This record gives sequence, C-alpha cells and structure tokens, in this order.
Amino acid sequence: MAKLKADVPASPSTRIQRVVSAKGIEAWLVEDYTVPILSMDFAFVGGAAHDPDGKAGLSYVMSGLYDEGAGPLDAQAFHEKLDDTAVELSFSSNRDRLEGGLRTLTRNAKTAFDLLALAINQPRFDVDAIERVKAQVIAGLKRGETDPDTQVWRAFQGRAFKDHSYARPDKGTLESVPGITRADILAVHGSRLSRGNLKIAAVGAISPAELGKAIDRVFGALPKALAFSPIADTAIAGLGETLVTTIEVPQSTLALGRPGIARKDPGFMAAHVANHILGGGSFTSRLWTEVREKRGLAYSVWSQLSTARHAHSFLAGTATSNERVAESLKIIKAECLKMAEKGPKPAELDKALKFLLGSYALRFDTSRKIASHLVEIQIEDLGIDYIANRNGLLAAVTLAETRKAAERLIGDGSMLVSVAGKPKGVTASA
Repeated sequence: MAKLKADVPASPSTRIQRVVSAKGIEAWLVEDYTVPILSMDFAFVGGAAHDPDGKAGLSYVMSGLYDEGAGPLDAQAFHEKLDDTAVELSFSSNRDRLEGGLRTLTRNAKTAFDLLALAINQPRFDVDAIERVKAQVIAGLKRGETDPDTQVWRAFQGRAFKDHSYARPDKGTLESVPGITRADILAVHGSRLSRGNLKIAAVGAISPAELGKAIDRVFGALPKALAFSPIADTAIAGLGETLVTTIEVPQSTLALGRPGIARKDPGFMAAHVANHILGGGSFTSRLWTEVREKRGLAYSVWSQLSTARHAHSFLAGTATSNERVAESLKIIKAECLKMAEKGPKPAELDKALKFLLGSYALRFDTSRKIASHLVEIQIEDLGIDYIANRNGLLAAVTLAETRKAAERLIGDGSMLVSVAGKPKGVTASA
C-alpha cells in the first residue's frame, strides 16, 4: 500500500492555546479574527447517570431551564435580551455530561458572557417554567411510546446495562418526570456544577487575556470541586439475547451491540478503521453494500464505536419492513462475523484510510464545530496536541492491526439484539 499523507491541513484549528484564568480555570482557545464572531462550548462532566433513583430525566429537565430566566430577568425578559443582541445560548444533557454553548458577535461578547454568567450562577428555576419544560418533555416521551427508534434503544439500554444507571432513559419516563420538583432541580444544580469538572473551548475573535477574564466572570464563583458518587464501569450484557418491543408500525427498527474497545486503548485507531469498512463508511461500507445495494432491504444501515465514560460499545442498526427483519438481521450478523474472522482486504484498508485522513479537516470548517470537537478531546483526555497527531496515528495503522482489532471488536459475533415494530420471523429470546 502506498504511503498516505497524514498531515492535517494548516488552519486555525491547529493553533490551540491553553488559557488559564486568574482563578485557575483552563480553556482551550483558537484565536481567529477572520470574522467578528465568537463560539464557546463547555461541558460539566457528570450527567443523567448521576440522577437519583426514581428521578430519571432530572438532568435533562434542568438543562432546559437555564435559559428560562436568570437573576432579575424572567423567561420572557431573558429571551428578549438574547434576541436583541443576537446572542445564542444553548444547554443540553446526556448520561455523562451537562453541556452548553455560546455564539455571539464580538461586539456583543460582554452581554453574552453576562447572560451566561446569570444562567450558570443565578438560574431562577421558576415554577411556571419548570412545569412548562416538564410538559414539553412529557409530550416528547408520549410521542416516543409509538416511535420504534425510541423504543428499540430504550429496551436495548435497559437490558444491556441492567442494574447500572446507564439503563435509565436520559430524558426520563412518564412515571419519573411528573415527580420532579423544584427542590430536586436546585439540589442537582448545586451538586453538579464546579470548576473541577469543567471543560471549555473557545474559537474566534477574542484574546487569551479577554477569554480568561470572561470565563472567570462566568464560572469563577462555582465551587472548586464537588464530590460525585462514583459510577462503576460497565459493559453490554445479554449477548445472544433478542428483545422484541411490539409496536403497530409497518417498519421495524433493529439495534445490535456488544462490548467495544476503549477510546484510549492502543487498538482503538485500528478498530475505528475496521468499523469504517464494516458499517461506518455509509455508501462504501460492507453493510451498505450487502443490505441496501445488493438486496434493497433498507434505506440505511450503519455501525459505530460508542465511547461513553463508563462503557465502550460496538453498535449497529437499521430499519426495514417487518417482513424483511429476519433477513436483514441475518446478513448484518454474517457480515460482522466475516469481518472478525477474515478482517478487511488491503484495498479496503487503503480506501478507508484515504477517506478518514482526508475528511478529518471537515470537522473544522466552522467555529462551532471546532469548539465542540475541542471539548470532546478534553473529555476524552486525548491531549491538546491530538489534532496535530491524529492523522499520523491513523496513517500508521496496518492491515494486521486492523484485522486484530476487528477480531477483538466482534469476537464470536454474539450480540444483544433489540427490535421494535412487528417483525416477522423474529421472536424474543433470553
């Protein structure tokens, strides 16, 4: 195989500065004055997996309230202030983190940081806003009751991570969300946000000194550190089992999974390549070719490596007509096992590496994407030089390493299978 070029194209994304504020808060900055815009992403490590028993959805509800009024501004006044200055604030939550983002023209940066500081430090959590957000979440949960995509993963996670907090739905349940109170929200807000579990990345027209002052203004009053209840690492269980959630729809959704390879494992890059060849490469993958192109069984089919904080997994899935579920499932399993037993061909490896090396720069075509990626790198603890080193690590992956990684990833091919719909020829088993 010809030697592949591994250089990351020169761009602002490769010029990352480590900024440490006067209060010791670290942020990564890509200073760029090309356009007068600033993007900042941040994340507090610790999310829905830390929600108390019986309070599933608490973190998710709380994340929807940070822009619903803060300090002296009620929800309407807060949103009017955002609109008047064209400032975007966003907040969300998943099982491992509470995260947020800020987008602003630099001329409005002071107002943007002031509003974010109010949201982080003085959220109102007004009762009417809480009830409004809860009602929105409950409406979404009710829609999910008849949505095969929602139900397939709810069943999958419940069995895969049984007796672990990862089994709980991040957005909660129709039983848990109505019982969430303002006191619950205040308690989790006070116990989840600290400088010690904070990751920040900023991209745009701001100097290191200005950013340092801004992040102190926003986050400097938070506790230095908080003690979290430890969460044990876990792995997908129930291999060999099939779960069926019956929903009256013409098309079923399938999800398959087994334990994967950790992000910092030396074999992860090779596993990343193997997965791309198997099902991560969309129009060029083996699963795409066998399931869609040759047989027309589904519109899309995929596989991916999932690296949650306390579990790493290999996942695959598709959606197909109820009558063709059994056939689709059989082909997906067969292709996974074939990859484990024989690995990729040299031409497949060459094609995959060319794509993965060349497409990496597309993650840096907007300030928003760059900031998000930099926060992810911090959470994964990959190092501030990861962007510069990533393509070199990838280009060094050999055919033998990719075959070994595929064997580790797929093993004997046994998986936990979840199907939601009215599949023909597929029955639940334990």
